[in-house]
Amino acid sequence: MVLAGSLLVPWSAGASPEPAAGAGPVGTVKWAACPKAEPPYPDPSKRTRCGTVEVPVDWAKPDGPTMKIAVARQKATDPEKRLGVLLSNPGGPGSSGLDDAYYADSPDEGYDKSIRSRFDIIGFDPRGIGRSGELRCDEKLAGKIPTRPKNAAEFERMRTLNKQLADSCRAGSGPVADHMDSVSVARDMDAIRAALGEKKISFLGHSYGTLIGRQYARLFPQKVRALALDSAMDPSRPDAGRFLTDGSAAAEGGVQQLADWCAKNTSCALKGKDVKAVVRGLFARADAGTLSEPGRHGPTRKKVTADQLSGFLTEYLRKWNPQTAAEQLSALNSGKGKVYWTDSTPDLAWRTVMCRDYDFRLRDWDHYRELRQQARSAAPHARYNAQALDMILGCQGWPAAPEPEPARGKGTLPPVLVVNAKHDLATPLPGARRMAQEFPKGRLAVLDAVGHWLYRQCESPLPARAVDTYLRTLKTPPDGTVYPRR
Repeated sequence: MVLAGSLLVPWSAGASPEPAAGAGPVGTVKWAACPKAEPPYPDPSKRTRCGTVEVPVDWAKPDGPTMKIAVARQKATDPEKRLGVLLSNPGGPGSSGLDDAYYADSPDEGYDKSIRSRFDIIGFDPRGIGRSGELRCDEKLAGKIPTRPKNAAEFERMRTLNKQLADSCRAGSGPVADHMDSVSVARDMDAIRAALGEKKISFLGHSYGTLIGRQYARLFPQKVRALALDSAMDPSRPDAGRFLTDGSAAAEGGVQQLADWCAKNTSCALKGKDVKAVVRGLFARADAGTLSEPGRHGPTRKKVTADQLSGFLTEYLRKWNPQTAAEQLSALNSGKGKVYWTDSTPDLAWRTVMCRDYDFRLRDWDHYRELRQQARSAAPHARYNAQALDMILGCQGWPAAPEPEPARGKGTLPPVLVVNAKHDLATPLPGARRMAQEFPKGRLAVLDAVGHWLYRQCESPLPARAVDTYLRTLKTPPDGTVYPRR
């Protein structure tokens, strides 16, 4: 049996000293043509150039082993009006960031001309991701880890296998597996800044990328020109209890939003029904073992668990596809139709980042049961936020202790803009509020909708316009601005 106390032992013994800001190798980027993309993705724009920046694997040991961070750039189209460089991170954690520069001039996924004309668009793969030394772990082992332990024995087995998975990541990838935390990525960003010959950067972070932006601003405030944070993580590093409770309350709000949508839309498959009563009934049947997957002519023999139902609600409400969600809930309720289950488990790399940034360690099986009950109290209809619970359970037994909070650097920050959906299941609004309050001139603008990632990927153009205006002018909307859904 794994003792709870063993979770407190860090992967490598001893605390490392705080490195001096800017320590480590600094060179220039040698730009060349970008490699072709793997199908089905299109090749990078011909305007994009690629290179690498050398950084220490461990920033606490700037003279130690190094690694290369893959960087891509599209230069500003109007050099005379150029404002500098715009770095970004798409979140994940663990997502590739090169695409932002690869396709910056794409009419569908790229930036507005007003941004491309004023900034060099800089994308990069965070350490251990994609072309920056891709993490290698035992994927077969990962598939054996219990995702929702049903008893104390399964909980301990999950912790044991999580540790074995972590060991496999280190064996397959080397010491970078120990150093994929957001503070290390923020220091890599400053090495990119120095290699580009820039005094300051502008940064646009999405989802988990907002935490990287926050860390950069904390370490290097004097080197920040602009900081735009879209769908913000909670910077206060909540424990597992608050992280799951906040996320589950957001999932409960998503169920209410679905009920409100159905009350107003005749196309809703549950029109005329009490949506929340339908959901309660489905969970009651799942608890009793009498809920089955629907089929063409009636219920099949395949049982649906309450955990599956929570995962379904989290996924479909997070992406806000109310019509499809209502159709599939109706099919589950009647027994006739089709339900499309999705696997929303993040790539393996997220553990090496998340478990270093947040302390989600639970004492034991009883602590886990308490956590589930707290979530159910906050979300009587959704039960819990499946994405948040995935992240918490993935860190149980992970042998790398969370990184300490970095010391604040000296310098004055510009105004900072945070945008967030009011009903965001992935980055709930309370965390976004705390992110805006983190900065002396932090401003929060809220979209009155369900959604996540508001820049170019939501039903209203207003958040993206506010971000673009801010990046160009540093002017923010008034704090507390609420944008309508459309």
